[in-house]
Amino acid sequence: MPGTRDTMVYAFLGIFLLIGLSPLLARDVEITIEDTDLGLPLEGALIRSWDGGERICDEEGKVTLAVPDDRQVVIQVAYPGYESGRLVIPLTGDRFTLGLHLSGIMENQELVIEAQRPGVSETKSGRSVAISGDELTRTAEIGILEDVMTSIKLLPGVGYTGMFNARPSIRGGEPGDLTAVLDGFYIENPYHWGGSVSIFDPRMVQSAQLSHGVFSARYGHTISGLLEVSSRKPSFTETELELGVSSSAANLNLSIPLASKGGLMLMGKVTYWDPFVWTAQQLSTVVDNETLDQINAVSIAPYIRSTAFSVDYRFTPTLEWTMSGFIGGDGAGAAYQNEGYTEDGATELHNQTDMDFEWDNSLGFLITGLTLNPLPSMVLKTTLGAGFLKTKLDGNIYYNIHVPYSEDFRNQYGSLLEDNTAYVLEQDQRIGITNTAGSYQGRADLDWDLGKGFLVAFGLQELYSRWKLEDSIHGIAETKTPPEMDIPTPYINYPVDYTVDVNNQGLTSSAYTVLEYTTPNKRFGAEAGLRLDHVYFIGDDFTIRTVPAFNPRINLDFGVLQNKGILDSLTTTIGTGFFSSMTDNISQIERSNGIGDFEMKQNRSWTSVVGTKLDFLGGYSFNIEGYFKYVFDRAYTILSTDSESQTSSSDYLFDGEGRIWGFDLMLQKLESRYWDGWLSYSFNYARYRNPQALSTVGKDKQEEGIWFYPSFHRFHNLNLVLNIKPIKQFNIAVRLGLASGRPKAVVGEINPYAVLVMNDDKPLVIQKYKRDTYYSDNERTTWSIPLDLKFSWFFFNSKGKGQGEIYVAVENLMSLVYKAQANTSFNSYTGEEDTGSNAAVYELPIPMPSVGFKWSY
Repeated sequence: MPGTRDTMVYAFLGIFLLIGLSPLLARDVEITIEDTDLGLPLEGALIRSWDGGERICDEEGKVTLAVPDDRQVVIQVAYPGYESGRLVIPLTGDRFTLGLHLSGIMENQELVIEAQRPGVSETKSGRSVAISGDELTRTAEIGILEDVMTSIKLLPGVGYTGMFNARPSIRGGEPGDLTAVLDGFYIENPYHWGGSVSIFDPRMVQSAQLSHGVFSARYGHTISGLLEVSSRKPSFTETELELGVSSSAANLNLSIPLASKGGLMLMGKVTYWDPFVWTAQQLSTVVDNETLDQINAVSIAPYIRSTAFSVDYRFTPTLEWTMSGFIGGDGAGAAYQNEGYTEDGATELHNQTDMDFEWDNSLGFLITGLTLNPLPSMVLKTTLGAGFLKTKLDGNIYYNIHVPYSEDFRNQYGSLLEDNTAYVLEQDQRIGITNTAGSYQGRADLDWDLGKGFLVAFGLQELYSRWKLEDSIHGIAETKTPPEMDIPTPYINYPVDYTVDVNNQGLTSSAYTVLEYTTPNKRFGAEAGLRLDHVYFIGDDFTIRTVPAFNPRINLDFGVLQNKGILDSLTTTIGTGFFSSMTDNISQIERSNGIGDFEMKQNRSWTSVVGTKLDFLGGYSFNIEGYFKYVFDRAYTILSTDSESQTSSSDYLFDGEGRIWGFDLMLQKLESRYWDGWLSYSFNYARYRNPQALSTVGKDKQEEGIWFYPSFHRFHNLNLVLNIKPIKQFNIAVRLGLASGRPKAVVGEINPYAVLVMNDDKPLVIQKYKRDTYYSDNERTTWSIPLDLKFSWFFFNSKGKGQGEIYVAVENLMSLVYKAQANTSFNSYTGEEDTGSNAAVYELPIPMPSVGFKWSY
């Protein structure tokens, strides 16, 4: 192509010049933050840099920043209990000091360092990993779905799920067992689009912490992972405005100070996928791909509408009030109509399929809390909250198909056929689901620093939940013909109705106590805790009592080395503990299920972790953790159908178990001038067992209670997150993943078989096609290789108050040349097998480009 070579030369030359000149465009400055009156360094002071990044001061109150040489910039500084400050960095100089004043009037009071408040986000080996600031922004604010879960899915211990799935497996646990907490409030089902994306927009989140080890007894309700999210806090001194517009969404944030003692932040988000859906539909006309063709069924483009607010007000230096709220909705619709004609010799056959689905979901919550320091060494935090969730799904499928009989089928079943040429099958399926849930929560947490390295904590929590389910499903069941039925075909097909109309309630009461100890030199630390969780279930006309779950936990931390050569610190952690949770399916339990007192059990796990963390000079960190989990009293259901009554029902069982072990590695380069990021690798071995469930393990062979790999399991997950900054105003973000395959069924050849359709008016013998499928430990989908790129350009005004970002991103870039493969699908009425194979994860088989603009002042 003419000009291509010259363009490539200019592009490489431009990048070379940017990298070569970048040291000339910026310089490093050292900033010290101290108490104005006492001159003491403020370790942990938060520096909000001129480019939007955040830094934390070291034990000497110092931090090093890179600033441009061509203009002055302004940074902001915040520290708990102090007035916020601003510092202008001029064009010359490399060392600056800023003093902060205590907020309010503190006469006759000594300066103290408060005990850490319950719920503060931090990274701790063997317990949790936190992400905030630029790390959160650069990994979550990308593409058509800006979501905090996008960042969480890149952390070690998290299984790959694909682009449109925000419910990952955490260290081999059930995806639904990941529990989310926002500002201490447990959120039931915090998702849009049925789990495709979470409600946690990165612009409403200050930090996120994933706890997947032996975390503190302060939290529970999970046996796999806890996601602690802290809402974004408003500024006490500055009015701030942030606007974000991308190719699929628009965001607006406004922060208003309240008399320099607090602030109010308002946030809103609107998505608009109509242009994207239209583009994909046009592309499907020129690209032959069956997955892409499904986009043509979209009648209502997926949408999200949400708004949130956050209030933070400090009445006195020892009393702080917070309130946050959220309300949002999402929906989508699909309508598909198809009419076709096929010819079988001289016979023209007509086929018709009509499908119509509509999804509507709304949720919201309100949280308020008080944080009080009754003594300089004591922190008391109380939280109250309420939330609701309503999901509605309506749909129907109607098909009228004319299918010819094969010659072999006519020879075998000709005497049973009304028409030896073809059959006409007319059936419809309907689904109507309206699920409503509400919750009310209250908790009180007390941390008390006893001195000499000891800290004790106590807490009480109450969680009341109410579920109203109105489900009506009219479907089609197909089973082997029971021996007692005198029917000449091996299978029968009949309509089945499944209805649920329940109004259940649950009360979960929890209490905990924690004792922590740290030596003065931080060479040894210990945390021991005991948590109790009790569930009381209340149905329409019955109740179920349960046995409380006692969950002791202990962690031991050893500071092996400090300040040895290039090694800043080496720490080792050993922890073990018990955890419990309740499965979501209990909301559907009815009296007819026959579950008596103390038969319902909480899911339990015993988890042990060993971890080592090395921090090096220059901002490098390496962490390795190994773990073992034994899962017991795990809940599962068995669905059964009755051909005579044409109904379905579920049996609830609580004797499942699992064995899980693995290890995680993470090599991280902390925030720096030219590049940063992390490389993580996770190995996971997870096997489950449902003792009373039957599994097909071979042709016409079933076994009860086998050990199996769950459908979400992956042995290997590797993630590379890299930010390259050739100049301060330009950033290249790379997200590359490598994930081994999930289990898939062993499949046989496609063969015809006879089915008796039990219609209301007259039974009909039809010909269908099936293939044997059975479980195997050795069958897997192929590897997944997600690749995303984001190019960002930052700009600032001359006074340093306004800043912005323009970005171009491409997700799923590898789909141009590679797609993870699973089993093929086929038409069960014609036996025709689809070309290629189904994707191993659900996502569109094309790259997903996006552009965005963000501006703040």
